[in-house]
Amino acid sequence: QVHLVESGAGLVQPGTSLRLSCATSGFTFSSYGMGWFRQAPGKEREFVASINWIGGSTFYADSVKGRFTISRDNAKSTLYLQMNSLKPEDTAVYYCASARQTHTIGRITDWGYWGQGTQVTISS
Repeated sequence: QVHLVESGAGLVQPGTSLRLSCATSGFTFSSYGMGWFRQAPGKEREFVASINWIGGSTFYADSVKGRFTISRDNAKSTLYLQMNSLKPEDTAVYYCASARQTHTIGRITDWGYWGQGTQVTISS
């Protein structure tokens, strides 16, 4: 059974940092591209960042480019999102997701499994 479990939730002040983790099991993590999404209250879920199966290709939403870094540890089957210079508008529930297909070339547009989400709140 596939599991994606996010952690690292928190309430932090603007300008600070937070790192999210997504621990996975039940599938061959190293064969799948992974991504982070977020959903703010009253808004649709939006793409944040993605990384290919070997970690050599990443994509970011313009709103987080230069502040967030997506990475992965295939030995630990874990995905990360380092978030720096956080802003109140980064407040959202953050979800990790896996690509639907293995070894996706280019930007991932088809997502398979999802985590349950973790709340990130940026407030002074």
